[in-house]
Amino acid sequence: MVPRPEFEPRFKGADKLKGKVVLISGGDSGIGRATAVAVAREGADVAIIYLEEHDDARETQRLVEEEGAHAIILAGDIGSEAFCEQAVERTVAELGRLDVLINNAAEQHEVHGLEELTPAQLERTFRTNVFGFFYLTRAALPHLHKGAAIINTASITAFEGHETLLDYSATKGAIVSFTRSLSQLLMDKGIRVNAVAPGPIWTPLIPASFDAEKTSRHGTSAPMKRAGQPNEVAPCFVFLASEDASYMSGQVLHPNGGTIIP
Repeated sequence: MVPRPEFEPRFKGADKLKGKVVLISGGDSGIGRATAVAVAREGADVAIIYLEEHDDARETQRLVEEEGAHAIILAGDIGSEAFCEQAVERTVAELGRLDVLINNAAEQHEVHGLEELTPAQLERTFRTNVFGFFYLTRAALPHLHKGAAIINTASITAFEGHETLLDYSATKGAIVSFTRSLSQLLMDKGIRVNAVAPGPIWTPLIPASFDAEKTSRHGTSAPMKRAGQPNEVAPCFVFLASEDASYMSGQVLHPNGGTIIP
């Protein structure tokens, strides 16, 4: 990508996650990579789930280890319940515990009319973006204890919609509801559940989803007139994972370039 997305943390760490273990899906690139490196800078060891971009995953692993953290990479499809269970078990076996789950992996595909949205695409998008969150969370819960955190990646499209991302927007709306409901379910266990709903961010998902003309205009409709960088979103995840957010659950943060969400 030109220019290359900015994923390096912009500030020194403060040990906000020292001794913690973070499992993040979709951690090989974009917001996931920036978040993996950011939590490592704060002292966490990191397990990174990815689908098939092995080189990207190994690069993220290297960047996390440069921060002095341990990192493992786990290739597989979160749309598979069995894989999610295996990923959690490997995380606990190799890193010793699990304190923070970040459900981040997603896919999106443009359609220019409802008639273009095939049953196969509809099912696939929901399987990755929604079912995968449920599967991974269910597998993680037996290992999460009081003080743990779950953070889900939603999207500005959950609140504004998107005319060519019908199924993607619907999944992100489901994630917001999932976040709010799960926060209530887990409140008595002392596990906080929150979400981050990014606006237009410069990640590999953009050129993979849109044509060159639309990609070149990405972010210009935001009040700040530009796309955000992954390292402008990652601090939201660090905050919600840490004790700085000890009085927050069921909430959504909006790093979106100035769009006001009612």
